[in-house]
Amino acid sequence: MAVCARLCGVGQSRRCRRRQRPSHQDQGSDSDSDMDEEEEEKIVGKLKAEAGKDCQESLGAVRPMLELDASAKPCSTNVNRLGYEETNCAVRQKPQSLLDLPPELLVEIFSSLPGTALPNLALVCKKFRQILNTETIWRRRCTKEFGMKEDLRKMELVGVSSRELYVKRVSPRVKSGRFMKLLPDYEHMDYRDVYARLLHPFRNILGLWQPDIGPYGGLLNVVVDGLFIIGWMYLPPHDPRVEDPMRRRPLFRIHMWESNRASVECMYGHKGPHKGDVQIVKKDEFSTKCNQTDHHRMPGGRQEEFRTWLEEEWGRTLEDIFHEHMQELILMKFIYTSQYDNCLTYRRIYLPPHLPSDLLRPGLFKGTYGSHGLEIIMLSFHGSSAKATKLTGDPNVPAGQLTLVVHLNRPVRLPDLERQCTVEDLSRLVLGHHEEMQREAQGEEAQGQGAEGDEGTAAAEAPAVEASTTSGATRAARAASDAQPFVLPLGVIARNEEYPRSCTKCFYGTGLIAGHGFTSPERTPGLFILFDENRFGFIWLELKSFSLYSRLTDPLAQALAPSMESFEVMLQNMQSWTS
Repeated sequence: MAVCARLCGVGQSRRCRRRQRPSHQDQGSDSDSDMDEEEEEKIVGKLKAEAGKDCQESLGAVRPMLELDASAKPCSTNVNRLGYEETNCAVRQKPQSLLDLPPELLVEIFSSLPGTALPNLALVCKKFRQILNTETIWRRRCTKEFGMKEDLRKMELVGVSSRELYVKRVSPRVKSGRFMKLLPDYEHMDYRDVYARLLHPFRNILGLWQPDIGPYGGLLNVVVDGLFIIGWMYLPPHDPRVEDPMRRRPLFRIHMWESNRASVECMYGHKGPHKGDVQIVKKDEFSTKCNQTDHHRMPGGRQEEFRTWLEEEWGRTLEDIFHEHMQELILMKFIYTSQYDNCLTYRRIYLPPHLPSDLLRPGLFKGTYGSHGLEIIMLSFHGSSAKATKLTGDPNVPAGQLTLVVHLNRPVRLPDLERQCTVEDLSRLVLGHHEEMQREAQGEEAQGQGAEGDEGTAAAEAPAVEASTTSGATRAARAASDAQPFVLPLGVIARNEEYPRSCTKCFYGTGLIAGHGFTSPERTPGLFILFDENRFGFIWLELKSFSLYSRLTDPLAQALAPSMESFEVMLQNMQSWTS
């Protein structure tokens, strides 16, 4: 049985040939068993000798081209019980170049290189060119560089994440709401074509963008979705449901119906996809153009288009909006935005970096802005202050402007609930900080004027100002650390009455208000209320209104700013776009 274990490699088992012998043979003498073992040893020795001879001959033919390891063992061949030969020449070859490596190892190496370097690598030799035709290499590059996860050989032609949207509006080829399998064009397509003709040429348009739509702005996210590059316009929820998720609308898509080129389609309108164009102006700017604007028109004319737009944009009809001023604002927005016909210019925007010292995680929030509806803002932190920049705007305060500035070195301790109910007590607290800020600003201006005559005094007072700012930031971190009850004062208007009834911190801040057309802009005092990590509010004292903000939780890839300096430059550029 020991010989059986040595030859079979598995020891005693039901499939062992020795155990399947008849019982009368198992009862034989020990001499029969010993004879079987001797015969097996002779067979094994003979097979080893023949395999060793063949291995030595093959080594003699290639010995001049190989450098043998001094520690190499002579060739050996094992023969298992089932009759298979296992040869181990034990001669180790030291590769002199990449050409000496096995193909499977070269595939692993080439898969880790950037896709832009692979075409030059294919020019080295025929072997490299053949290996670079392996789909595994290009599939990994599509996944690592662009996040593409679909399998060309298994996926269905869906194009977008929402199946209902795909069936109704995206693909007119779908019949009866059922998805078709891959078209014949995809059967001859490989990942190299997808990388070289779709993903890499349009890599510079991936990420977050702000469309140039006058004061209204917007938020566009260009992503790789299956075999498509899709530009999704993010729309706030219907007013005033600030807690609802964002709505998405496809504006354009780029795909490969044919294996030799990429096609651009406009998704605007209600007649399905049609011909469009994407032009990359520069690295941080691109434009879209619709080549068939007649697809945007509806049979009922502008009235039907307006009713459809109003239902999608506001979730209601014009008859449901009783406020006359609000009706004017809605009609003005429709006339202004519909004239572009999806022929727009987009500028790149970034998400702010996150630092451990930030009051909360920065990012995008949706908030209520009175009769203007819900708008999207970007919250970022800059030392002892926080800034909220508009990504979507209105005729009064356009997109790109700083709607809120919060002074984190000026915390506000709220009074008890009874005193919170009166707006006078709250105004007294906030206006006290406002007057101090004005006095400090006047003092700094006077100090700057006197610095030319007395540099030593200014230099001596500068550390004191910095120390005061630092201590104020420290006090802000310690003040009002525990949750405290909160209620809106009487007379303050809120679009959304479902706000939290407790907060963690409050700070003095200013909000930007202006007349129609961004005339006479002015920063007015207000109160910033932090409810939790994902919600905050702001009380506009002069307007006697309350805005509630909720975090945008959608995943946004390739949107983080490379550095704080580049993010600051982007904020300055955003203000100049609409100033």
